[in-house]
Amino acid sequence: MLRQVLHRGLRTCFSRLGHFIASHPVFFASAPVLISILLGASFSRYQVEESVEHLLAPQHSLAKIERNLVNSLFPVNRSKHRLYSDLQTPGRYGRVIVTSFQKANMLDQHHTDLILKLHAAVTRIQVPRPGFNYTFAHICILNNDKTCIVDDIVHVLEELKNARATNRTNFAITYPITHLKDGRAVYNGHQLGGVTVHSKDRVKSAEAVQLTYYLQSINSLNDMVAERWESSFCDTVRLFQKSNSKVKMYPYTSSSLREDFQKTSRVSERYLVTSLILVVTMAILCCSMQDCVRSKPWLGLLGLVTISLATLTAAGIINLTGGKYNSTFLGVPFIMLGHGLYGTFEMLSSWRKTREDQHVKERTAAVYADSMLSFSLTTAMYLVTFGIGASPFTNIEAARIFCCNSCIAIFFNYLYVLSFYGSSLVFTGYIENNYQHSIFCRKVPKPEALQEKPAWYRFLLTARFSEDTADGEEANTYESHLLVCFLKRYYCDWITNTYVKPFVVLFYLIYISFALMGYLQVSEGSDLSNIVATATQTIEYTTAQQKYFSNYSPVIGFYIYESIEYWNTSVQEDVLEYTKGFVRISWFESYLNYLRKLNVSTGLPKKNFTDMLRNSFLKAPQFSHFQEDIIFSKKYNDEVDVVASRMFLVAKTMETNREELYDLLETLRRLSVTSKVKFIVFNPSFVYMDRYASSLGAPLHNSCISALFLLFFSAFLVADSLINVWLTLTVVSVEFGVIGFMTLWKVQLDCISVLCLIYGINYTIDNCAPLLSTFVLGKDFTRTKWVKNALEVHGVAILQSYLCYLVGLIPLAAVPSNLTCTLFRCLFLIALVTFFHCFAILPVILTFLPPSKKKRKEKKNPENREEIECVEMVDIDSTRVVDQITTV
Repeated sequence: MLRQVLHRGLRTCFSRLGHFIASHPVFFASAPVLISILLGASFSRYQVEESVEHLLAPQHSLAKIERNLVNSLFPVNRSKHRLYSDLQTPGRYGRVIVTSFQKANMLDQHHTDLILKLHAAVTRIQVPRPGFNYTFAHICILNNDKTCIVDDIVHVLEELKNARATNRTNFAITYPITHLKDGRAVYNGHQLGGVTVHSKDRVKSAEAVQLTYYLQSINSLNDMVAERWESSFCDTVRLFQKSNSKVKMYPYTSSSLREDFQKTSRVSERYLVTSLILVVTMAILCCSMQDCVRSKPWLGLLGLVTISLATLTAAGIINLTGGKYNSTFLGVPFIMLGHGLYGTFEMLSSWRKTREDQHVKERTAAVYADSMLSFSLTTAMYLVTFGIGASPFTNIEAARIFCCNSCIAIFFNYLYVLSFYGSSLVFTGYIENNYQHSIFCRKVPKPEALQEKPAWYRFLLTARFSEDTADGEEANTYESHLLVCFLKRYYCDWITNTYVKPFVVLFYLIYISFALMGYLQVSEGSDLSNIVATATQTIEYTTAQQKYFSNYSPVIGFYIYESIEYWNTSVQEDVLEYTKGFVRISWFESYLNYLRKLNVSTGLPKKNFTDMLRNSFLKAPQFSHFQEDIIFSKKYNDEVDVVASRMFLVAKTMETNREELYDLLETLRRLSVTSKVKFIVFNPSFVYMDRYASSLGAPLHNSCISALFLLFFSAFLVADSLINVWLTLTVVSVEFGVIGFMTLWKVQLDCISVLCLIYGINYTIDNCAPLLSTFVLGKDFTRTKWVKNALEVHGVAILQSYLCYLVGLIPLAAVPSNLTCTLFRCLFLIALVTFFHCFAILPVILTFLPPSKKKRKEKKNPENREEIECVEMVDIDSTRVVDQITTV
């Protein structure tokens, strides 16, 4: 009883709100426009988020803490010979992969000379600044002898060239570790790709060579020069490519990912304009009908204007509060489109159910009472689900900012639908009541005055006047609308046909089967190339890297951050045991093995061991680089201790398999907790991978819990709690299908797809809630009758919003970007699966599942007889006879 009272009270409140808006339409139409102009003007000076790590890496991760510890122990200037694969920090760098179209050997004389010429051209790049020209020598990372550090593969190629010039045949390159003439062992697993080896790991040929140039960025000026050098580096590589057409070069810099991520916004502009034109056209067509008075084409256009004003207001607020734009915001307009279109079309559908002989204010009040309650509840669901995603519980900043922006946009969209679109409905209502043309707003003459006009003129001014319509036919005035006619006369009878239902149930079982097959194959996508535009440096370089350099994982730093008993043979064996199974590319490991053997034979005590360790670095040339891998501290009694050390590991793991690399990280983490030696492992890619799965699923998980909680809580507010039960089952079915089919469509569970799934919860509720509410609350007729009634009442609005939404998504599929490709596939599946449930699954299942619809048969009682009085009225002017039936 309380729920019914509350339901009627809310309807009364919205009815009074509609009457108030209809009494002041000018104010409610102009206020949203002024607010949007004032707030949206600030968006002309928006800022773009420059840091991809800030957006896409988990905010609270152990990898970031480990990176700070690594930087404090071994800063970059102490790691001059250990910069494998950006071992500690990405910094500034330029990188190029050189390969051949014909899979030629890049170590032959021709290609070796070509690569060394490219190296010379890169080192001659100049960045002009006022009063000085910077070259690579000015901004490179320097060695101890004040020379630029370059990749060891350059030294290998130079020695190979000298060996050929002197006809030396004993020079051999081994893989993945080779030795230079100065005795140093260097790792070339990430410099040589597509390697074919002889016996004893001797390289026979290599299909690709990778060169890396590391730059300093110690201050703002240095960073600016380094950024411009990176741009010149890419230009130099492209020019070199044009002059040497037989080789293919893939340049890449530290700025490439950021530039290619933001490039999505630029390449999407014309496609978004096309999408807007298509949506406007479809919205106008959906609101049009043959009757030129009752047609509402302007409301289709004004509905999109309402959504645009809300989006502009939200963008202005985000900009004024210090928010920065990023390419993930491309999904916000489509979320607004799905929410706003259905609300506006539902109001238009409610308008068609009102009586034409009522005043515009009364009709507007009836529209608000009929449609605003469900629209308010679905808006509350949007705000709760996206609000949880915008909370600090969300660990990925891109998802949090997106949800925050969506919340603001949805809130203003709700307000603007109430005010701006409601007042627009009032204006068109006055046009209709005055029998003015819906487009040209001129008085439509009666059919008698059009007899002498041309056929096309009569067609444009086709209208139905009230005096030509009997009272019993007034409800059918809008049946000339194509979609109304289609649903009422054809589709409702067809979908509830006894012979159609088994096929629909069978189709649903097939749907569940394929969705389950895809659901069991869900994988998390932490590959950053999934968020950038296609045909870019990032995609081309990443593809080449995975093709040629995926034999080994990224170089992993193994850092011991405590003072352990290095002189103790058991500790030495423990350290080597923990790194068992890896390719150890650090000299420290070889030297530790040497000292372990020496210690076993001589039994050196602690002091003698550490002294010998330090002195050997100073006296032995072959061990001169060990001092980069060990940190000494001197105590008060002149005793030297080793406080930290490191070695570098490479696992025989495919870089393309992110799950395998993530499992490797978790295995090393567990080992670091249980081991006797305190150590950490780190690589910059771990910052993106660390707890990525849990951080990624948190917004969806929290939103689902909040949605279920809100559905449970609102069960005490709606007129019947069974509505929420059916709504929950429908949301679960839709989300399950979307996840399964997007996996089969090769869409991974990444930041974009998770945000789309959160939106899918709300989109399903938006479209299914009014349909289920009308069915559940219906009395006195059969289930089939109420299914038809629900489709007739709400099916047109669902179909109109779906058609507009679909044509708006189609241009998104053509955008050359992986981000928009994921966005299109997820949103398309959400719309398609929801439409399938609204027009096929629910209409069939509800005909034989609860709630039951018992037709009440009243007993015939002579005392309750109805007396019918018939009164005949004659219209003197037109001699038209009207029969009025009155119940007494």
